[in-house]
Amino acid sequence: MDNTKEIMERLDRLESKDSIRELISNYAIACDQQDIKFLEKLFTKDAAFDSPNGSMKCNGRQNILDMYVDILKTRGPSFHWTHDANIKIKSEDSDLASGTVYSHAETTPNGEVSLAAMKYDDEYSRKEGSWKFLKRTINFVYYVKTSEYTEKLNNPLRVFIGGENVMADIPEKVPAWINFKEKYKD
Repeated sequence: MDNTKEIMERLDRLESKDSIRELISNYAIACDQQDIKFLEKLFTKDAAFDSPNGSMKCNGRQNILDMYVDILKTRGPSFHWTHDANIKIKSEDSDLASGTVYSHAETTPNGEVSLAAMKYDDEYSRKEGSWKFLKRTINFVYYVKTSEYTEKLNNPLRVFIGGENVMADIPEKVPAWINFKEKYKD
């Protein structure tokens, strides 16, 4: 019995996951280096970027790049790092994948040193020759000035964007969190 096809498919999935992890790392590098040309290579032409709080929302690679130019104009040094990346290659189309990525960032919007924790919900595509972001949704756990970190972390209004504190995207809006709270904490 020749199982070469199955081995090749498994190898492709493994190599794809490794390429997607590199894509995720390259995103952090591009943001920290404020390298728009590098960032451009990471998104498909028809990519979308989204955030539940509406602060980062656009469609199309050029609009995403324009959004990042506006964001990075307000930034000094930053340091982004990624943690866990859970990647799933679509069984019906091996050129599509989805993933969840946890990350942190130290940033300086408008000269204010800030800390952020995020969860990205991603869709990836290899249809333009290499793995790229097809859709990236950023969910903020928190985004606070470092001077306010300890007082804001337990407050649901712990995302400082556009000069105001807004509701965090997670975990308070996650159904499992809500159910646990209702069952065991209230």
